[in-house]
Amino acid sequence: MSTIEEVRAATEADAEGVAAVFAPYVTGSVVTFETTPPTADQWRAKIRAAELPFLVLARENDVLGYALATPWRPKPAYRFSVETTIYLAAGATGRGHGRRLLDDLLKQCGEAGARQAIAVVVDSGSPASRNLHRAAGFTDAGVLRRVGFKHDRWLDTLLMQRELG
Repeated sequence: MSTIEEVRAATEADAEGVAAVFAPYVTGSVVTFETTPPTADQWRAKIRAAELPFLVLARENDVLGYALATPWRPKPAYRFSVETTIYLAAGATGRGHGRRLLDDLLKQCGEAGARQAIAVVVDSGSPASRNLHRAAGFTDAGVLRRVGFKHDRWLDTLLMQRELG
């Protein structure tokens, strides 16, 4: 019997899995500017408080990845713009899961009234995130140089943008 991966809304029960997916990126890479992995309780609170889509890719009860949208900025005029975030477990990369998650996230953001999606991609030399976002219709909007410092390196971020709807 084969199991099928499904994209669905995150629940508090997914917090441990989301924490497990994200932690290696925090401790072993520069793709996030977080320096301490959030705990499952912190993820539970984030899932509970989410006002925009927070999705997981799951196989039965195993979280293989997640994607979420947050407000781009807190000022009222930005209310139609969202920032997207997506992470996959190491064993789930290279199979189209990222594109599936991102496409579902963007669709739900558009349905929720968002007009612009913005991705902030750490320009670390790894093209995977840039390529995923470009394939999903994002275009480069600008580079912020040397705005982060992690693992003894100054890091740039690439801002990418896609119109929704």
